[in-house]
Amino acid sequence: MGLKSNIKNIGMFFLLVATIMLGGCDTVLMDPKGAIGVEQKKLILMATGLMLIVVIPVILMTFFFVWKFRATNKNATYKPNWCHSNKIEFVVWTVPIIIIVILAVITWRTSHELDPYKPLVSDKQPVTIEVISLDWKWLFIYPEQGIATVNELAFPTHVPVNFKITSNSVMNAFFIPQLGGQIYAMAGMQTKLHLIANQAGQYKGISSSYSGAGFSGMKFTAIATPTEADFDQWVAQVKASPDALKDTADFDALALPSENNPVQYFSSVKSELFNETINKFMGDMHMHNGSHMNENMHKDTHKSEHAHLEAEE
Repeated sequence: MGLKSNIKNIGMFFLLVATIMLGGCDTVLMDPKGAIGVEQKKLILMATGLMLIVVIPVILMTFFFVWKFRATNKNATYKPNWCHSNKIEFVVWTVPIIIIVILAVITWRTSHELDPYKPLVSDKQPVTIEVISLDWKWLFIYPEQGIATVNELAFPTHVPVNFKITSNSVMNAFFIPQLGGQIYAMAGMQTKLHLIANQAGQYKGISSSYSGAGFSGMKFTAIATPTEADFDQWVAQVKASPDALKDTADFDALALPSENNPVQYFSSVKSELFNETINKFMGDMHMHNGSHMNENMHKDTHKSEHAHLEAEE
C-alpha cells in the first residue's frame, strides 16, 4: 500500500506542476472561428488520438510492471533468461506501423485540402488584402478599396479573404490562430493564404517567426464584421483618416523600425505598392546574378585571350 500511495502522490505532483506551467497558455487553436481553423482542429485531435493509442498503454503498462515486479511481490514470475516473444514483437511493430500508415494517408489528404494557396469555394466575392511585414509591424493594403492600415485589418464574416503576403525586411510568419493557417512572408517573394471567418469577432494575429528586437510586439487585430455593411463602415472610417501613403517616401518612413506600433489608418495608398515592394528585391537579385554573369564572362574572355596568345606563340 505504501508504494501504491507514493506512485499516486508522484502522479498528482506532476499533474499539479503541468497545470501550473500550462496555466498561461492560450488554447485559441482549440477554439477556431473559421472554416480552415475548424479543419485544422479536427486534424490535431485526430493525430493526437491516434498517437495516444500507443502512448496511453505504454504509460499504464509502465506503472503496472513497476507494481507487479516490485521486490516485495513474491508471486511475480521470475525469468532471468527470457529474451524473446513473437507475440510482443508482433504488437510492438504492427500497431505503430498501422498508425503511421493512417497518419500518412490523413496528412496526404489534408495537405491538399488545406493548401493555403487553394481558393475557398463561396458564392460571395472575396476580399483581397495585400500584406507587407515591416520592422516590427504589419501593413495591410486593400487594393480594391484604395486604403491601407497598420496592425489592424477587417473583413466581413462568411466572406473569403485572399491574402497576398510579402516582406520588406527579414522573413516573418503571418498567423491568425483562430482562423487557421500560417504562412511565411519573405522579401522578393509572394505567398498566399485563403481564410474565412465563421463568426464575427476580433481575433489576435501574430508573427510566429522570430524577426528581431521588436518581434514580441509585432501583433495585430483581425476584425470579422457581422455584415458587409459593417465592413463598409470600417472602410469609410479608414478613408476619413488624414494620413496617406502617397509615394515611396511615405512608405520608406513607415518602414523604419518601430516597436509596439499603434494602429494606423491611411485614407489612400500608392498604386502597385505591394508589387513594387517585391520587385525592388527582385531587382537586387537580378543585379547580383548579373554581376556574377559579367564576372564569369570576363573570366571566360580573359581565358580565351590567354589561350589565343599561347596558340600564336
